[in-house]
Amino acid sequence: MPITKSGLITRRSLLKSTAAAGAALAVGSGAVPLVNIRRAYAQNLPNPADVLAKINVGNMVKKEYREQYKLGDNDELWDPKKDWIRNVDWEAVRKEHAGKTVRFAIGAADRESAQDQIEPFAQLSGIKIELVAIPDDSMYDKVVAEFLSGNAGFDAIQFFSPWLGDFAAQGFLKPLDEYVAKWGVPFDDFYETYQLNYGHWADKGILGIPFDCDIQMVHIRPSIFKKIGIDADRVKSIETYDDMIRIAPELNKAEKGVNGIGMMCGRGFWATYTWQHIAAQYGLELFNENWEPIFNGDAGVKGLETIVALSKHAIEGVAAADWPTNRAAWLGGQIACNISWQDSGTQATRPDQSKIGDDVLTIFEPRVKGGNFAPPNIAGSTSCVTASSPEPEAAFLMLAYLTTASIMAMNEANANGVAPGYKSVLSNAKLQEVSQPAKVWGEELNYAWCAPRLPNGFQIDQEIGFLINKVVVGEMQPKAALDEAAVKVKDIMTKNGFYQGKDPMNFAATAPGMWVGRGKPLPF
Repeated sequence: MPITKSGLITRRSLLKSTAAAGAALAVGSGAVPLVNIRRAYAQNLPNPADVLAKINVGNMVKKEYREQYKLGDNDELWDPKKDWIRNVDWEAVRKEHAGKTVRFAIGAADRESAQDQIEPFAQLSGIKIELVAIPDDSMYDKVVAEFLSGNAGFDAIQFFSPWLGDFAAQGFLKPLDEYVAKWGVPFDDFYETYQLNYGHWADKGILGIPFDCDIQMVHIRPSIFKKIGIDADRVKSIETYDDMIRIAPELNKAEKGVNGIGMMCGRGFWATYTWQHIAAQYGLELFNENWEPIFNGDAGVKGLETIVALSKHAIEGVAAADWPTNRAAWLGGQIACNISWQDSGTQATRPDQSKIGDDVLTIFEPRVKGGNFAPPNIAGSTSCVTASSPEPEAAFLMLAYLTTASIMAMNEANANGVAPGYKSVLSNAKLQEVSQPAKVWGEELNYAWCAPRLPNGFQIDQEIGFLINKVVVGEMQPKAALDEAAVKVKDIMTKNGFYQGKDPMNFAATAPGMWVGRGKPLPF
């Protein structure tokens, strides 16, 4: 079966091969045993080694990026020993699953890239994939409706990780521990924060495989900092948030057309994540052991006061800024210091995406006096198998393929915003050459802070963010806004079964994932 220069088989060739196999299996009007159909289908598949050989940098990383970083076609941006697709027994996979069909629900915007990614899997496994593209702005409602019907029209789904609590609490997701063990998926290679917050849910075992493994970071423009007398240094450029507040006015004046601070304070979850990012350094705890909201305490208020102080010297429109707005301003060279996702640091160095070029440095998270070092692991996405799937193991194998180390490393090399969560990838010296933030990113993940994946967690994020935004625009004071948010959050949690003697989540089982760096010495 032919493979294109991009390292992927064409849909046409796959369809032709499938049709040919089907024709060969048509035997009069008599029924053919399913095992024989699968065996015959598997026999028409290419040698797995030949397919794997094409899943490489030369075929899957953009030519301009290979040239920029002097990458060879077979350079390994990952540890082969941790790369599941190169260690799994594909003949065994074919023996059990060739000829099966898996329906995969995915946001419509990701359909085309997903199609490219899954076609080599079809060759390796013999499992046919049908993509179920769902409009991104209606995905949550559509998925919930499908689940509630009791017969979801898909076997696997990739979704925004804050939704995990919604789907897990209702029993919509299939536990995956058995399959992880059977097929040797290196789950322990994921950073602990991703294992706990994107994979596990409370004490219910593995319910998902981490996919887009986000972390928020701080990125600076060294040339702008030099103009105000600060040398670029990953630890010392901005040691504390007090330092960031102090230098923000100077940064604003350093170069025409460049603003001191960039961050996302738009209404809803954008503002929530920025607040969590900063407040975590003050020691933010969202809930006590009884799941009562306590985020309106001193740490939460100080975090919000810091945002207000920074916003006075931030880029115009920061009170309405979401990710696309922030990204455009940062990559357009309009911001000197940006609080944003990790891919802002990777994309900044790519000439086809950014005006910044090499003028970027990702620094360690600023601290606060008497506070924590708690880099925020927020948002991202996870991949799960539905509890109602008739082919759960085949669906799991597809997800394991999509999240394997080599494919995730090449996603990062392509700066496409899909973040790897593997220790063996972010510690790879070659990968660190093509991903500017990777070294700091990998070290920070050992200390990550994360909000628990609660039922209606996204609604909670939205409600808090609406009130935080009111503070940023000057309509409310920090303490009053967070007090009101705490009341709203407790009401949401009450409706979801908390405080009634049988909480839907075990706090003790969840707590370790909220801050994995507790008690660890600093990395610098």
